[in-house]
Amino acid sequence: QVQLAESGGGLVEPGGSHQLSCAPSVRTVSVYTMAWFRQAPGKEREFVGGIRARDVPFYGNSMKGRFVIRKDNAKNLLTLQMNRLQSDDTAVYYCAATASTLIASTIGTQSSYTYWGQGTQVTVSN
Repeated sequence: QVQLAESGGGLVEPGGSHQLSCAPSVRTVSVYTMAWFRQAPGKEREFVGGIRARDVPFYGNSMKGRFVIRKDNAKNLLTLQMNRLQSDDTAVYYCAATASTLIASTIGTQSSYTYWGQGTQVTVSN
């Protein structure tokens, strides 16, 4: 059983930067496909970014150029660096993972992922 623990949520000023982390209970980062999703109140869950083992990251359109997803294999940690945050970035951010090597077209699909964290709240506001 794999458990994913997100951390780093909090209140961030508009235009600011922030970083989230996902720490799996067992070693997964180096060999699993992992991703970040987010969900704002009243909205569908949205793909933020994902990365397969030994691969380049993929991003949702709204996050390109502002967010960076990264695997730290040595620390078994998945991070999300968020820059130039806007109020509409306010959401619960979820870490997700699957042991499957996903084809590129399914990396951004929720149903592709087996394991999910509980989420961490990011609020962008003055």
